[in-house]
Amino acid sequence: MSVPLIQKYRVGRYIMQQKLRGVRRYPLVLMLEPLFQCNLACAGCGKIDYPDQILRKRLSVDECLAAVDECGAPIVSIPGGEPLIHKDITRIVEGIVARQKFVYLCTNALLLRRRIDEFTPSPYLTFSVHLDGNRERHDASVCRRGVFDKVVDVVKLALKKGFRVTLNCTLFQGESAEEVAEFLDFVMDLGVEGVTISPGYSYQHAPQQEVFLQRAASKQLFRDIFKLGNTRKWRFNQSGLFLDFLAGNQSYQCTPWGNPTRNIFGWQKPCYLLVDEGYAQSFQALMEETDWDSYGTGRNPKCANCMVHCGFEPTAVNDTFSHPFKALGVFLRGPRVEGPMAPELPTRYRSSSEQGRESEVESTPISNENRVA
Repeated sequence: MSVPLIQKYRVGRYIMQQKLRGVRRYPLVLMLEPLFQCNLACAGCGKIDYPDQILRKRLSVDECLAAVDECGAPIVSIPGGEPLIHKDITRIVEGIVARQKFVYLCTNALLLRRRIDEFTPSPYLTFSVHLDGNRERHDASVCRRGVFDKVVDVVKLALKKGFRVTLNCTLFQGESAEEVAEFLDFVMDLGVEGVTISPGYSYQHAPQQEVFLQRAASKQLFRDIFKLGNTRKWRFNQSGLFLDFLAGNQSYQCTPWGNPTRNIFGWQKPCYLLVDEGYAQSFQALMEETDWDSYGTGRNPKCANCMVHCGFEPTAVNDTFSHPFKALGVFLRGPRVEGPMAPELPTRYRSSSEQGRESEVESTPISNENRVA
């Protein structure tokens, strides 16, 4: 089972409470980012180019726990940077677990062996370990050789010590379905709880923009992967309808408030992925002041190729509650891998090429013979 029953029950109860209260916008997962500093410089990372004075900043334990209380989401994901660099990360995790929130501590695992005994196994704590494919693929993704083998060894150690462990896998350009399928077979044999899989988002500040998948290519890749997975027992730490969305079968708009982000600058507008849209000083201000309708597929060019789980998993979860029989069908048969794909949402903004053509027309002088009288 990819997610324990206690977690499914608690999260499901929380969602039903929001719906019964008529709450339109509510958080599902708090993205708590206590630092940006990292011990790797990955090709697809959008945070590693901050100046040193920013990379040295930290959220305190009190600030982190206040954000958890303020937001109220049942799940807290702790990305970074690398959270294990934070000297007080164990106190942060202990405080969240004491509140009976489910914690996913996202880590590249290079420091986990050194710090693992500071943590206590709990159904509320999961190590979400970053692993982007097989040895060659992952080491290229993180721009350092030998990381894959170290990660696999510490995953085995964490499992042996009784910790919940999931893997966070981001797919980039150049992946083949066969390669990804072999990787998923391998990590299932490791015994991890499940895999969170998603196409990479083209961060504006990422050093290697060419590594990111585009939307149509992403959908076809996932169809090809799921086709190979029909006879395998892969465990995904994601809803069936989100996987069906990845395969191009759902026309979803993202739900950015489903995974709000609190980091060293404040509450990030509108989501974890867009880093240049401003910050709110409180969670309430984030929810009330953000122009949510200005973001999403077809609404903002920065969102054009995004299919990342932090934006679309909340949409899929909402759809699951609204259409349980559809969700059950996808759960039983798996994502559809043949036939036409669902249509894309309409675009409400002009592309840069359209703007360029319009500007060119406006700047072209009109000759006398072509001038309208």
